[in-house]
Amino acid sequence: MRQAFALLIVVSTAAVLAAGAVGPLAEETGALAPVPALREPMNRGDDCLSPADLREAVAEKRVVPPIAAIRAARQAIPRAEIQRARLCRHDAGLVYLLTALRRDGQFVQVMVDGQSGQVSGQW
Repeated sequence: MRQAFALLIVVSTAAVLAAGAVGPLAEETGALAPVPALREPMNRGDDCLSPADLREAVAEKRVVPPIAAIRAARQAIPRAEIQRARLCRHDAGLVYLLTALRRDGQFVQVMVDGQSGQVSGQW
Protein backbone atom coordinates (compact mmCIF):
# COMPACT_ATOMS: atom_id res chain seq x y z
CA MET A 1 0.00 0.00 0.00
CA ARG A 2 2.86 2.35 0.81
CA GLN A 3 4.46 1.54 -2.53
CA ALA A 4 1.25 2.34 -4.39
CA PHE A 5 0.92 5.66 -2.55
CA ALA A 6 4.55 6.53 -3.26
CA LEU A 7 4.08 5.64 -6.92
CA LEU A 8 0.98 7.83 -7.10
CA ILE A 9 2.90 10.78 -5.67
CA VAL A 10 5.84 10.28 -8.04
CA VAL A 11 3.59 10.01 -11.10
CA SER A 12 1.58 13.06 -10.06
CA THR A 13 4.73 15.09 -9.50
CA ALA A 14 6.15 14.02 -12.84
CA ALA A 15 2.92 14.97 -14.61
CA VAL A 16 2.89 18.43 -13.05
CA LEU A 17 6.54 19.02 -13.88
CA ALA A 18 6.06 17.76 -17.44
CA ALA A 19 3.18 20.19 -17.91
CA GLY A 20 5.64 23.00 -17.22
CA ALA A 21 3.29 25.03 -15.05
CA VAL A 22 5.37 24.69 -11.91
CA GLY A 23 8.80 25.96 -11.11
CA PRO A 24 10.70 29.20 -10.73
CA LEU A 25 10.99 29.85 -14.49
CA ALA A 26 7.25 29.66 -15.05
CA GLU A 27 6.61 31.95 -12.09
CA GLU A 28 9.25 34.50 -13.09
CA THR A 29 8.16 34.79 -16.70
CA GLY A 30 4.48 34.98 -15.90
CA ALA A 31 3.92 32.08 -18.27
CA LEU A 32 1.50 30.30 -16.01
CA ALA A 33 -0.92 28.67 -18.38
CA PRO A 34 -4.03 26.88 -17.22
CA VAL A 35 -3.34 23.18 -17.23
CA PRO A 36 -6.33 21.06 -18.22
CA ALA A 37 -7.20 18.29 -15.82
CA LEU A 38 -5.98 15.03 -17.31
CA ARG A 39 -8.28 12.10 -16.72
CA GLU A 40 -6.95 8.59 -16.52
CA PRO A 41 -8.65 5.90 -18.63
CA MET A 42 -10.19 4.62 -15.40
CA ASN A 43 -10.79 6.54 -12.23
CA ARG A 44 -8.61 6.03 -9.21
CA GLY A 45 -11.32 5.82 -6.63
CA ASP A 46 -13.23 9.06 -7.01
CA ASP A 47 -16.42 7.28 -8.15
CA CYS A 48 -16.18 4.22 -5.92
CA LEU A 49 -18.92 3.00 -3.63
CA SER A 50 -18.66 2.86 0.14
CA PRO A 51 -18.54 -0.55 1.87
CA ALA A 52 -22.20 -0.12 2.89
CA ASP A 53 -23.22 0.61 -0.72
CA LEU A 54 -21.19 -2.40 -1.87
CA ARG A 55 -23.04 -4.67 0.55
CA GLU A 56 -26.37 -3.22 -0.60
CA ALA A 57 -25.53 -3.78 -4.29
CA VAL A 58 -24.54 -7.41 -3.59
CA ALA A 59 -27.68 -8.00 -1.50
CA GLU A 60 -29.87 -6.62 -4.30
CA LYS A 61 -27.99 -8.86 -6.78
CA ARG A 62 -26.96 -5.89 -8.92
CA VAL A 63 -23.36 -7.14 -8.83
CA VAL A 64 -21.54 -10.39 -8.16
CA PRO A 65 -19.97 -10.79 -4.70
CA PRO A 66 -16.43 -9.46 -4.29
CA ILE A 67 -15.03 -12.99 -3.93
CA ALA A 68 -16.19 -13.77 -7.49
CA ALA A 69 -14.30 -10.73 -8.80
CA ILE A 70 -11.21 -11.74 -6.83
CA ARG A 71 -11.36 -15.27 -8.27
CA ALA A 72 -11.65 -13.87 -11.81
CA ALA A 73 -8.63 -11.61 -11.23
CA ARG A 74 -6.61 -14.52 -9.84
CA GLN A 75 -7.34 -16.51 -13.00
CA ALA A 76 -6.26 -13.59 -15.18
CA ILE A 77 -3.05 -13.04 -13.19
CA PRO A 78 -1.94 -16.35 -11.71
CA ARG A 79 0.14 -16.32 -8.53
CA ALA A 80 -0.64 -12.65 -7.86
CA GLU A 81 -1.75 -11.46 -4.46
CA ILE A 82 -4.85 -9.28 -4.46
CA GLN A 83 -4.12 -6.18 -2.38
CA ARG A 84 -7.33 -4.18 -2.76
CA ALA A 85 -10.80 -4.53 -4.27
CA ARG A 86 -13.22 -1.65 -4.83
CA LEU A 87 -16.59 -1.37 -6.56
CA CYS A 88 -16.70 1.72 -8.77
CA ARG A 89 -18.95 3.39 -11.31
CA HIS A 90 -17.61 3.16 -14.86
CA ASP A 91 -19.47 4.15 -18.03
CA ALA A 92 -23.04 2.91 -17.54
CA GLY A 93 -22.38 0.22 -14.95
CA LEU A 94 -20.39 -0.95 -11.97
CA VAL A 95 -16.96 -2.57 -12.10
CA TYR A 96 -14.63 -3.99 -9.52
CA LEU A 97 -11.17 -2.43 -9.53
CA LEU A 98 -8.64 -4.80 -8.06
CA THR A 99 -5.00 -4.10 -7.30
CA ALA A 100 -2.81 -7.18 -7.56
CA LEU A 101 0.83 -7.61 -6.59
CA ARG A 102 2.70 -9.97 -8.90
CA ARG A 103 5.58 -12.15 -7.73
CA ASP A 104 8.07 -9.87 -9.51
CA GLY A 105 6.95 -6.95 -7.32
CA GLN A 106 4.90 -5.14 -9.97
CA PHE A 107 1.40 -3.87 -9.23
CA VAL A 108 -1.29 -4.64 -11.79
CA GLN A 109 -4.77 -3.15 -11.95
CA VAL A 110 -7.57 -5.51 -12.99
CA MET A 111 -11.07 -4.41 -13.95
CA VAL A 112 -13.88 -6.96 -13.50
CA ASP A 113 -17.41 -6.34 -14.74
CA GLY A 114 -19.73 -6.11 -11.75
CA GLN A 115 -22.68 -7.89 -13.34
CA SER A 116 -20.97 -10.76 -15.15
CA GLY A 117 -17.87 -11.24 -13.00
CA GLN A 118 -15.67 -11.41 -16.12
CA VAL A 119 -12.33 -9.61 -16.44
CA SER A 120 -12.83 -6.63 -18.73
CA GLY A 121 -9.34 -5.17 -18.63
CA GLN A 122 -5.99 -4.97 -16.92
CA TRP A 123 -3.09 -2.56 -16.93
